[in-house]
Amino acid sequence: MGVEGTLEYLSNLLSSVKKKKKKPTQTVALKIRMDCEGCARKVKRVLSGVKGAKSVEVDLKQQKATVTGYVEAKKVLKAAQSTKKKVELWPYVPYNLVAYPYVAHAYDKKAPPNMVRSVPNTATISETTMDDTYTLFFSDENPNACSIM
Repeated sequence: MGVEGTLEYLSNLLSSVKKKKKKPTQTVALKIRMDCEGCARKVKRVLSGVKGAKSVEVDLKQQKATVTGYVEAKKVLKAAQSTKKKVELWPYVPYNLVAYPYVAHAYDKKAPPNMVRSVPNTATISETTMDDTYTLFFSDENPNACSIM
């Protein structure tokens, strides 16, 4: 093995070392029940302690805490729950992004202005209220429809 073989071996060895993948920057928004400035400070202190958190913003009026950084939503949620406050992921989206913003599950009186709860769109085009077999009985394309009537 010559110099060229040794260099090739070393370059292959060094390139095969796996590099740690860096987590992508995420923004996690939480709805947290906070009553006073003391509660907001406590929540901010706890969420700042989450590994990978770069910035923490607490909005007492909207009952919202936003954590930005290399964090996972589950870890942030667990840390927020350690404050013994009522916590959930931020459930609101702008009302113009929801197909039917005023259905019973989406409309929330406590929501911030121009926001509604995020509700999955359960109604699809293939779903109908009547079964197709009943509509075929009385269809013009059905040659036996007259005999049924």
